[in-house]
Amino acid sequence: MPMHAFPCATAQFVSTRVSHTIRTLAVRDDLVGWVVSGAKRLSAPQGEHRFATDQVFLMPRGTHWDVVNEAIAGKGYEARLISFSPELIETFFDRYRQFSALRAIQGSGGTSADPPFVATFQHACSALRDGHASAAVREHRSLEVLLLLAERGLVFSSTREMTWADRVCRLVGQRPHANWSVDALALAFNVSSSTLRRRLSGEGTSVSQCVRDMRLETAMSLLQGTSLQVSEIAGRCGYDSHSRFSAAFRQRFGFAPSRLRS
Repeated sequence: MPMHAFPCATAQFVSTRVSHTIRTLAVRDDLVGWVVSGAKRLSAPQGEHRFATDQVFLMPRGTHWDVVNEAIAGKGYEARLISFSPELIETFFDRYRQFSALRAIQGSGGTSADPPFVATFQHACSALRDGHASAAVREHRSLEVLLLLAERGLVFSSTREMTWADRVCRLVGQRPHANWSVDALALAFNVSSSTLRRRLSGEGTSVSQCVRDMRLETAMSLLQGTSLQVSEIAGRCGYDSHSRFSAAFRQRFGFAPSRLRS
């Protein structure tokens, strides 16, 4: 299978004025977040976790949560996030084998956004959001975050062979606006269309479901992290119709996209 050029990590700044609940958020890549203002609640059948201002939350890939972002009057809700690719997680364990014996985070984890964490995290965010930073610098600074967390006993699990749904979602997430047909995706992975359908079906999903999920999840990120108008976000995520996008978004997350533009 051909390799696709995915970033080692991505940084996102989330800022909203209103509290809101996101139903069944799927975590695609291992994620570390710093609550700058407000609070975050993560709910799953196993229990609920709340992270207040200046706390750090860790969400392992493959987990699903109902998420509440709680805004503070006059300040809103603000968080800074870094998502780490499976390739970077493997690079971390290759370089720092001493941490492979630590028990990986189960469910979610947390720590304090103390000065050492803030300095390391902001350093990484700066490189990841700098279009002129080299791939080597971005990787180095992202690994520094993982190393700091590991020294606090917090590690994500080593990555196993990715599912076909994971592979498709990661590829679609790079260009959610594109016309992703079964044939186009099969060509990208150097398999036949029937093989791709069969493998996704065996995992309980389909190309259309993966494409829809990634378009709406990208829309949520853009709504939380940019000031783009809802109509422009719809177009960037492959929707020609504003109303169709709003209906799909409401069905998936439980509220209209315009709520985050209040």
